[in-house]
Amino acid sequence: MYRNKTKVISIGDKVIGGGNPILIQSMTNTKTEDIAATIAQILKLQEAGCEIIRCTVPNLAAAQAIGEIKKAISIPLVADIHFDYQMAIAAMENGADKIRINPGNLGRREKVTEVVKVAKSRNIPIRVGVNSGSLEKELVEKYHGVTAEGIVESALDKVHMIEELGYDNLVISIKSSDVMMSVKAHELLAGKTPYPLHVGITESGTILSGNIKSAIGLGIILNQGIGDTIRVSLTGDPVEEIKSAKLILRTLGLRKGGIEVVSCPTCGRTNIDLIGLANQVEQMVQGYDLDIKVAVMGCAVNGPGEAKEADIGIAGGINEGLLMKKGEIVRKVPEAQLLAVLKEELDNWK
Repeated sequence: MYRNKTKVISIGDKVIGGGNPILIQSMTNTKTEDIAATIAQILKLQEAGCEIIRCTVPNLAAAQAIGEIKKAISIPLVADIHFDYQMAIAAMENGADKIRINPGNLGRREKVTEVVKVAKSRNIPIRVGVNSGSLEKELVEKYHGVTAEGIVESALDKVHMIEELGYDNLVISIKSSDVMMSVKAHELLAGKTPYPLHVGITESGTILSGNIKSAIGLGIILNQGIGDTIRVSLTGDPVEEIKSAKLILRTLGLRKGGIEVVSCPTCGRTNIDLIGLANQVEQMVQGYDLDIKVAVMGCAVNGPGEAKEADIGIAGGINEGLLMKKGEIVRKVPEAQLLAVLKEELDNWK
């Protein structure tokens, strides 16, 4: 398994690589220099389960805001730099726990050298990020288009440049909105580098399409033992990214904790508002730190049998429902009380 062999990297008080747990990242969509708004969003993401946060640093005001932001949060902050090497330096001087750069976008080698010099003096990790959309013209021509091979070569070229400057506190990310190209690129890269990999499908789209693309892409990549941190990139509330990332990891058996909700599709036997009830249950269980499975079933015909693998479940009937544990019926409950009874059981779960 590749992730068991990657280099261990510290990002603030978090550790990735070397078989350590895969950490969930997200990115703020506020103006970083709007300190209050940025802190508020990060705190919501923290509460949802975000473990590393990335903020854009396009100007000096944003870089200078990092120090104040870090006083109010408890997760590492990554400064995202695109073109100005001075912003990378300013971000590190103001307390960034990691910086994300594409050295090819910073200009002359001398500028990259200055960034590496500061990172080295402060032992701040650098994430080398390459996207398919910014692939160098020479590599596009060499491989006759944007390809997984070109993305990998570009990333390794940037990594080698920093290694030549005497620094190896690195993380790599290679991203494409093409799911299968991204999968192939990660498969190629994993065998060529010892550095931890941050995995995501970039520009994956809205909550619907983005979740589907990310689940497929991340699922294939992570299941091969590739990837040390992840982000589910969605055009939507960043909190949704955290929910999806946690579910992807849990589904793959790469993370425990949190209640898993299973529910049946509706059919003609259903006599309750199963869709509404299942959504209410899914929302309600977000606040519980229990490693159990909860079933929400539409009828008493198949409910007990289909819910056998769940620790606890409810099934609808006509004006009443069933409370079940391990597929065994515990008692009948008036339909209007199903949600409240389930909540009471979870509140007192042992």
